[in-house]
Amino acid sequence: MCGQCKTLKPLLSHHCRICNRCVSRMDHHCPWMNNCVGAANLKHFLLFLIYTWSCSAFALVLFGWNYFLCADEYCTFHPVVVHLVRVMTILAIGAFLFTSSMLMNVTYGLMTGIGTIDRLKKKATNTMSQSDEEPIPLKDVFGVGGYLTWPFPIDPVFENFDRCMGYSMPQRLAREQQLMENQRPKDQPELEPSPSLELPTCVNNLLPV
Repeated sequence: MCGQCKTLKPLLSHHCRICNRCVSRMDHHCPWMNNCVGAANLKHFLLFLIYTWSCSAFALVLFGWNYFLCADEYCTFHPVVVHLVRVMTILAIGAFLFTSSMLMNVTYGLMTGIGTIDRLKKKATNTMSQSDEEPIPLKDVFGVGGYLTWPFPIDPVFENFDRCMGYSMPQRLAREQQLMENQRPKDQPELEPSPSLELPTCVNNLLPV
């Protein structure tokens, strides 16, 4: 049970003081996304890092090619543009290094099954060697929609939503029950309830109240 929400706390979930809620398989709270990174949006966070890393690398390659390799007259720019490119180079280097470290952090979490918060707690208590978590399958991150849907920021469709999230919603269970009832063959006879058997009065008097 969560001491803040007073509700069921799934395995590997944590309570975020900023979002004021429990997040399933929480990794950390990302200020850039203004949201917590967990089981439901890990794909979007990973794509956010890949997009930013790719754009930063492309900008650095483009700036470097125009600065070091281009000797044509078309590579002569206005001084204002040169200063803007220098500022953009600093920003691109910072974004490239930051996203590189975060990508390595997320990759390590997928390979070990240990999130950032749990890893910091285990390192603080020196219990990393006692970890028994399993690696997170890619289908639990990108879903089962096919490889073509992986590079696009669309919500993943999980093979087993309850297993990935660690909990079941009453609305989801009601929909599944209704779906199973609709798929049941109509020709099956319905079982009639058996009539209740009444015990004699002499036997009822001997039973404890």
